[in-house]
Parts: sequence; C-alpha cells; structure tokens
Amino acid sequence: MKEAGTEEQSPELGKSTGKFITFEGTEGCGKTTQAEMLSRHLRSEGREVVMVREPGGTVVGEKIREILLDPRSGDIAPITEALLFAADRAQQLRDVVRPALRKGSIVVADRYVDSSLAYQGVGRGCGLEAVKNLNDWATGGLEPDLTIILDLPLKEGLARAGRGEWDRIELESLEFHRNVRHAYQALKNLYHQRVAVVDALGDPGVVHERVLAEVEKAI
Repeated sequence: MKEAGTEEQSPELGKSTGKFITFEGTEGCGKTTQAEMLSRHLRSEGREVVMVREPGGTVVGEKIREILLDPRSGDIAPITEALLFAADRAQQLRDVVRPALRKGSIVVADRYVDSSLAYQGVGRGCGLEAVKNLNDWATGGLEPDLTIILDLPLKEGLARAGRGEWDRIELESLEFHRNVRHAYQALKNLYHQRVAVVDALGDPGVVHERVLAEVEKAI
C-alpha cells in the first residue's frame, strides 16, 4: 500500500508489510459477495486475511453505520454525510486496518475512499477535490494496492439490491445512482495504476474468477 501525509512519518505506525485490496461499485453489484469469496480463497492458500466493511467494523463505526443507512435518519446534509463516512474510516484504519497491515495480513475491504469520491464527491455534489482532501486527512493518505470496481448496469444492480430492505442510500433516485456509476468510470482513469474494472454480470463464481485474475497480478 502507498501512504502519504503526516501519518507516514509517525514512528508508532511501524512499517506496513501487508496488502490492501478494496472492492467498489454501485448498489447491488456484488461487492460483499466477492469480498467474502476472495477472503475465503486467500485463506485456503494459507494467507492471513482480515475482511472489513464500510461503514462499520468498530464500535464507533457501527453507530455511524446506523445513522448513515437508516432511512429514518432523513435528509442528511451532503457535507455531514461525507464527514461521517470519513470519521468511520479514520476509526477503522486506526483500530483494524493498519494493525493488520503491519502484521503482514491481506486486508480485503468492502468499500473505501473511492466510495466517498463517487457517492459524496459526485453523487452529492460535494466535489472530488474537497472529498479527496478530507479523506487524505482521515486516512493519512493510505491507498489500496488494488481496487476492484465491479461494474454492473444500474437496473440489474438495483434489482439485486431490491431483494431485501433498501437502506437510505439505495433509496436515492436513479439519476443519483447513474452519476455514481459515471464517477466510478472516471476514477478508473484517474487511478488507473491501482484500479481494475471487473464485469459483474453473471454467476458469482464466474465473477470470482475474473476477480482472482486481477488479484493475482497485485499480490
């Protein structure tokens, strides 16, 4: 993983020797399923794997998750939403992600900073630069070794997500989700050195093989 900012120079962090893999994409694209399948595969090879999700994963993070995803939270201001996601991320990095990376584990994350760039930066109109600066501060500039964007047509993804109870963000308009998908396509161009776009159509096992092909290049 690549680090920048003030935390990179903090001696208490120690040297990170693990690998950091993140999954991104629009609603219903199969991020959680693919993150779990990859984690199981890597463990079957004898690797130490820590899987995390956003928001959540810590006591503080789970409370933030409840606020962010509960439809009863209502109309949260875009900047408030961006700050809450960044706060959750900062807590999980300190408590879970960085310690795992220092021990040499592979961290598999169900969402990371690119989600905020797409959803709050573009979808909510907060601006890519503002959201990036906020998250650079929250994460100390920690970047993944590999980001897998699972690409799926919006109607297919929302149909999949609709099989259960929709959360506050899933309930957003089709235009909002369309803007988020376009943002992910732009992020592929901005961060081509670490981003791989994987076709998420088809059986989960088939998609898993596509994911493995990209992971093997990175680790």
